[in-house]
Amino acid sequence: MSDLSVDIERIKKDILDLAKIGYEERDRGIYRQAFSDRDMEAKHWLLHRIEECDLTTGTDGAANISGILEGKEDSPRVFVGSHIDTVPCAGMFDGTLGVVVGLECLRVLRASGLSLEKTIELIAFSDEEGRFGGTFGSEAFTGLLTLEKLRSASDLSGIPLQEAMLEHGLDPMKALDARRLPDEIDSYLELHIEQGPVLDEQHLQVGIVESITGLQSWSLRFDGEANHAGTTPMDYRKDAFMGLADFAHEVPRILEENGGENSRATIGNAEILPGAPNSVPGAVEFSLDFRDPSTETLEQLSHAFQKAIAAISRRRGLKFEIHLQGEILPVESDERLTGILKEEAERLNLRHMTMLSGAAHDAQLVGRIAPMAMIFVPSRKGLSHSPDEWTPWEDIEAGANLMLAALCKLAG
Repeated sequence: MSDLSVDIERIKKDILDLAKIGYEERDRGIYRQAFSDRDMEAKHWLLHRIEECDLTTGTDGAANISGILEGKEDSPRVFVGSHIDTVPCAGMFDGTLGVVVGLECLRVLRASGLSLEKTIELIAFSDEEGRFGGTFGSEAFTGLLTLEKLRSASDLSGIPLQEAMLEHGLDPMKALDARRLPDEIDSYLELHIEQGPVLDEQHLQVGIVESITGLQSWSLRFDGEANHAGTTPMDYRKDAFMGLADFAHEVPRILEENGGENSRATIGNAEILPGAPNSVPGAVEFSLDFRDPSTETLEQLSHAFQKAIAAISRRRGLKFEIHLQGEILPVESDERLTGILKEEAERLNLRHMTMLSGAAHDAQLVGRIAPMAMIFVPSRKGLSHSPDEWTPWEDIEAGANLMLAALCKLAG
């Protein structure tokens, strides 16, 4: 088994072929958001590729796509995968690379004629990028999807998840039947681009992820009083935007006092209302995303952010609202799996390091019920979620061969 290797030209062809689905010439971005026509086209493309590789295809109630290489034992299975949906104006590698590499590994093993002890299942999860507010496919897979969330989830345009699924002939309620039990999962491996600069700057080929950061996503609102910009004295104003400005300046202090070296916080979206140049802002709606690999630190940050919001509101004469939009708990990679990855990386003479993932992944959900580990490959200049996202093919080949070696060892 140690002599097996992937075919980088086949990987390259699959990546480039899939990148054509949803590609827009105007900005060179890929638009393949979950449960759009283009996402469904990509799912059909993947099913066809799995069939061409002489693997068994499968689809569950959450529209997760599977390719199965049967071993002597059907359960528990070794899983490998990621996702093929994208953010708007995406690059070609995020998520997709993990699915294509997983497919290539199964293709190599299938062609080798080796008799595997355990069945390996490739899985492409639906909506990892959170068009409908979360990692829908892996939540369904792990049994973390609730009926309430299924019924209430909608995208930023107000389109309900259930409606989007029904438009493509999918029964939303069947997503609740997509659950796999922990004793059905031997292990889960995922290869992904790093989405950060560390591997690229240190000229390393792969990273072995030891933990994945947790995060909370909030939507917030300050309500003040809209008024005339010329006739309202400064000390009479209840300016909602000034509340946001005060809070934005508090974020670094809160991170320094309550966070750790891996803490992050971002205000990525804001809307001023009524939004007229000659009006004092009466309301402002904005987002807050904060992350840390420690559950305890996340709780401390949450309390500190709430305390700051309340204090600013009192000082500015504002009202405030805080809504938790999403939460993903931190998770540690399985020591046995990371041990195998380190051992195989050394055997393959790969330049590697262990590292933290600052981004959320499907592996994070699977890791709550079963052993999980991840392989990172470099992102040129740390770019991701961008048409300029790039990983050199030689680094992809290195990561793919590491994945193949690990799957060989796990499926035996």
